[in-house]
Amino acid sequence: MRTSKLWLTSCLELECRVVRRYVCRKIKITAGHRRRKIAPKMSWFKIGQPKKQIVSKTVERDFEREYDKLQKLEDQTKKLHKDMKKSTEADLAMSKAAVKISVDLLNNPLCEQDQAFLEAMNALDTAMKRMDSFNQEKVTQIQKTVIDPLKKYSGVFPSLNMAVKRREQALQDYKRLQSKVEKYEEKDKTGPVMVKLHQAKEELRPVKEDFEAKNKQLLDEMPKFYQSRIDYFQPSFEALIRAQRQPTHCCVEGLICLAPLQSCRPPSNLQLFLKQLGV
Repeated sequence: MRTSKLWLTSCLELECRVVRRYVCRKIKITAGHRRRKIAPKMSWFKIGQPKKQIVSKTVERDFEREYDKLQKLEDQTKKLHKDMKKSTEADLAMSKAAVKISVDLLNNPLCEQDQAFLEAMNALDTAMKRMDSFNQEKVTQIQKTVIDPLKKYSGVFPSLNMAVKRREQALQDYKRLQSKVEKYEEKDKTGPVMVKLHQAKEELRPVKEDFEAKNKQLLDEMPKFYQSRIDYFQPSFEALIRAQRQPTHCCVEGLICLAPLQSCRPPSNLQLFLKQLGV
């Protein structure tokens, strides 16, 4: 019995050693994979970057600030466009629901029994249909004067983002060729090296000019475009106010037209009245 226990203990210890070695080996392999994944972050990853600073920190900071403002403007414009569409859809749904209510009331059997109630429901139906007509006209005006201009304004940003990407690509080409020039400048001034240095400088010149032109154009146009947003949107907002004014006036007139409702009194027994309406 004792021998069996010793044999079992030895087997368990051997199994633990095998498992421990297997786990340690897997950990080493995993660690090796992880080290290989983060290798690009080592210092030698910076090979190919020029020592000379191409763009000053002030210029780069100004560029990032202006571009960040335009990105926020793009998000806000898209959100406003989406909210305006939801608003007009809700307006149409509300007026259609009001018309449906008036039609349902007209079809109620109580209208055949009570002439005063019928006249009141006719007045209500006329007012609701009139307000629905004005509401549709309002939505059409908002679509033309607010929603469509917002959509057109949003269409400018893809071109802007593409211009920024082209500027970034030109900057990377500029850095690559500048690093190439610096590499030849650090070598001994032999004949072949001087020839390659001259070729590298000739290759660098148009790339440098291209980047500087793109960079200057964006730095000039981005602030102007951002400032022009007020002049662009102000007519749309004024048109939105005018479009809202007419339906409001129509609502007031509609309430005046509903004056016959005042002469339509419900029965003294409210529960009976609601039952007659089918509520």
